[in-house]
Amino acid sequence: MARKRSKQSSPIAQVFTLLVLVIVAISVFGGGGQNSQQPASTPAGALAETPAEDSYLEITYLDVGQADSALIECDGHFMLIDGGNVEDSNLIYSVLQREGASHLDVVVGTHAHEDHIGGLSGALEYATADVVYCPVTDYDSAAFENFKARADANGGIVVPEAGDSFSLGSADVDILGVNATDDTNNTSIILMVEYGDTSFLFTGDAEREAEEAVLDQDLSADVLKVGHHGSETSTSYVFLNEVLPDYAIISVGEDNSYGHPDDAVLSRLRDADVQVFRTDMQGDIVVTSDGENITITPSRNANALTNPTLVDGSGQNSQEIEYIVTPQPTAAPTSMPTPEPTQEPERQEEMVWIPRTGSKYHNNPSCSNMKNPSQVTLDEAIRQGYEPCKKCY
Repeated sequence: MARKRSKQSSPIAQVFTLLVLVIVAISVFGGGGQNSQQPASTPAGALAETPAEDSYLEITYLDVGQADSALIECDGHFMLIDGGNVEDSNLIYSVLQREGASHLDVVVGTHAHEDHIGGLSGALEYATADVVYCPVTDYDSAAFENFKARADANGGIVVPEAGDSFSLGSADVDILGVNATDDTNNTSIILMVEYGDTSFLFTGDAEREAEEAVLDQDLSADVLKVGHHGSETSTSYVFLNEVLPDYAIISVGEDNSYGHPDDAVLSRLRDADVQVFRTDMQGDIVVTSDGENITITPSRNANALTNPTLVDGSGQNSQEIEYIVTPQPTAAPTSMPTPEPTQEPERQEEMVWIPRTGSKYHNNPSCSNMKNPSQVTLDEAIRQGYEPCKKCY
């Protein structure tokens, strides 16, 4: 049986084949031996881009009294977390109008209580929204029904799940907790905003139950929005030890009837060496980040004693109090007796009363139903940024 003869290549074909192999080798192994293949691009929306040099994140913790609201802007994208009470609707409307936020990427109602979702109706009357988050879709209150109606015009309420994440410009937002419980405060959405190397934790009115539910996650943050207006039932030592913030924002009403922020919470924040800012004493609080550095600018009373100690009345984010020590007079030489100097009567300094919360000083310790007010000199009250009460003066 004859064997089939293999086909031989011509010399020209062999040279051509060799040239092709050389070209292929250069394309694969060229460039100093580095692989020229580029990594696959990140799917759109999966992760935020690294902040550009001219990029920044700005969070405005709005002074809505005994309520919560924060507007976040990053690269022209907006997220509104809570909207205060129903009576704050006009304020929220005007803030969005002032900031040019006619479209909101995300609206978050952390939970169904009016002091968090009441003013979101005003927000959604002015602005459209891509998504409206809330832990529940039904709640028995007129404020919630109005909020739900506005949300329905923007695709309806979406109940998020722990582990959900999305981008806001070049910032990342992670939903850490959505607790299913009959206690409305503990249904609060807990979320983290990360921008570059800086991070901001929002807790709604989460109390110990909701805090404990997220302890298995990385909670470390530079800025903590203190839960439930500084109620004693929130911001436990265990939770605070996991967050370890440098700064804390307390959204609270002046001279509120709840006694917020509670002394126990203020004490925990002092123990953790956390610098405190408060809307009742300092108005709107604007926090800006360039991805590395954080700047906090209150709209008033920047040096207010927001978390005074129980001993000397000093505050962590204020100038140091100067103590004046009067030196003892030097005794006159015994060899030259001199008449004793006539001592002038000591000037009686006017004393006033300052509350544990609030920004007014009072002549009457019972004014405005103050609880356990402190008595200081008028000069000291003025130096601390307090203003006269219109009822007393």
